[in-house]
Amino acid sequence: MMKAVLFSFLLLLPFAGTRESVYDFTMEDIDGREVKLDTFEGKVLVIVNVASKCGLTPQYEELQQFYETYKDREVVVLGFPANNFLGQEPGTDSEIRQFCSENYGVTFPMFSKISVKGKDQHPLYEYLTQKKKNGVLDAPVKWNFQKFLVDKNGKVRQAVEPKKSILDPEVIQAVETLMEE
Repeated sequence: MMKAVLFSFLLLLPFAGTRESVYDFTMEDIDGREVKLDTFEGKVLVIVNVASKCGLTPQYEELQQFYETYKDREVVVLGFPANNFLGQEPGTDSEIRQFCSENYGVTFPMFSKISVKGKDQHPLYEYLTQKKKNGVLDAPVKWNFQKFLVDKNGKVRQAVEPKKSILDPEVIQAVETLMEE
């Protein structure tokens, strides 16, 4: 009997702590409140790592435009500030919130600054970037403003290169396809 219990435990051990979807994560928003990502269940998500001092920072404007267009159609942009690339997001959460609001009128959900790569990579980004965790793709974050498209079930479906605009027709088509599923 004891051997059977031990054997069962050992079989399940590799799955301990595994995540089935992005909905399994709880994140801290830019104002310090915990947000369970299952709050967004049933919606298409665009998860993007952002930075305030990057050549791609003007993408905030496109992300906000996209969000305004699609927010009433069950699509949400989630911004995650990160300082992993040449120190291009040095600000505090408060400074980042103010910058985004004043310069780009950002109203989509923004979260507390995290690490999107390296030894201190946040578990959400481990899930987004590693096929062994998400079951779909390996997509290490290459730079600021890399986007991940997540379906209504919280599953990663596609990574979008940092330089590619959220308003690119291919990206819009991919999002609209996920909306129809």
